[in-house]
Amino acid sequence: MLRKPLLFMLLLAGCGKGPEADLQYIKQARSLGAEWALVNEQANEGKLTQVYVSSMHGWLRKQLQTTATSLTQPDSAYGREVQTLLQQPDDASPEQLRAHSDKLKQIEDSLESA
Repeated sequence: MLRKPLLFMLLLAGCGKGPEADLQYIKQARSLGAEWALVNEQANEGKLTQVYVSSMHGWLRKQLQTTATSLTQPDSAYGREVQTLLQQPDDASPEQLRAHSDKLKQIEDSLESA
């Protein structure tokens, strides 16, 4: 008997749409952008092999694409920021990647403080 109300509550909780529902994806995209910047920074300093860098770029893009398709509001400011990250070339400057990651962090902070 307790199962039905619990299941209903879980379903209701999953129905909440909007920026709050996307917060986990915003955090993930921010983290991926920062990691991409670090990989490119280390690659520019000659500290990583090309095989590793290529592998990381592929993995980061795949994760960002998954994040982008998971957003409930892809046309939002954060959705556009994720798309902008995806449009960057693999060898984008670390500063440019961090700038996008910083914008996502600002959005994340504002949602968490709301």
